[in-house]
Amino acid sequence: MTSQLQQLKQHSLVVADTGDLEAIRRYQPQDATTNPSLLLKAFSLSGYQALIDEELSNVKASVGSREEQVKHAVDRLAVAMGSEISAVVPGRVSTEVAARLSFDTQASIAKAHELIELYDARGVSRDRVLIKLASTWEGIRAAEVLEREGIQCNLTLLFSAAQAQACFDAGVFLISPFVGRVTDWYKKETGNDYTSENDPGVKFVQGVCQRANQGGYDTVVMGASFRNTGQVLALAGCPRLTISPALLEELDAAEGSVAAQIQAGEGSGKPTEPLNEAAFRWGHNQDAMANDKLAEGIRRFHDDQLELESLIDKRLG
Repeated sequence: MTSQLQQLKQHSLVVADTGDLEAIRRYQPQDATTNPSLLLKAFSLSGYQALIDEELSNVKASVGSREEQVKHAVDRLAVAMGSEISAVVPGRVSTEVAARLSFDTQASIAKAHELIELYDARGVSRDRVLIKLASTWEGIRAAEVLEREGIQCNLTLLFSAAQAQACFDAGVFLISPFVGRVTDWYKKETGNDYTSENDPGVKFVQGVCQRANQGGYDTVVMGASFRNTGQVLALAGCPRLTISPALLEELDAAEGSVAAQIQAGEGSGKPTEPLNEAAFRWGHNQDAMANDKLAEGIRRFHDDQLELESLIDKRLG
């Protein structure tokens, strides 16, 4: 019998939620996603040290203040690592716009252009890259502009139906509704444990898939932030699933049948009326979990970015 991972790949495109090249080679995902937290981890991986030294040497020789050099180094490292990953995966690499820009549409657009230019300079075309933005109103508006320019986006930190609908309305290429962080919030609030059958994170992503199917939207739904393989398997059939190396290893070692739990839509549904800003903010505001987790997620990514910048500053000497 084939492994659960191989069977899962028959129902969903598997994406590696890591920057670890060894893990990516081992599990052969279609795509890979990165974020500031994963970049911070990759900074300590032996396979990246020569690349880091080379990029920091280039940055150190550039003009500008130390603060400008450090921020530029983060972008160069993210793209350098993404370029290495793109040589291993057949699909796309997601690279994140800094969390500090989550509420600034124009700055997010400008940063996305910078990242695409850095990829282009390394010979990686924009059709191999997804620009990752937080699912704030401003981030979604930035994605709408970028999509019209042919720069496709991955909207992350997505916790509410309002966020999903606004992304559908904007014609975003891909969204990453979170599973584990949703469940974490409900476990903390209620003190309950959940099975995959009643898991609130799983049910949230199932609902997002249903909304996409019913509205006939082209946006790809990619379940993210998994805590266990039960959550992953409960979303078999979701168009894409981004999974950490630890859970990929568990799935690869496990046997047992994997059936699709989500069926692909026909794309013949009728889209709903687009949300305006007031309706988006009201709808998101009414979901206490989504409010908490979006704000927390932005803070956590920013904290990791600051830690990464501190490490870079020290290595620049």
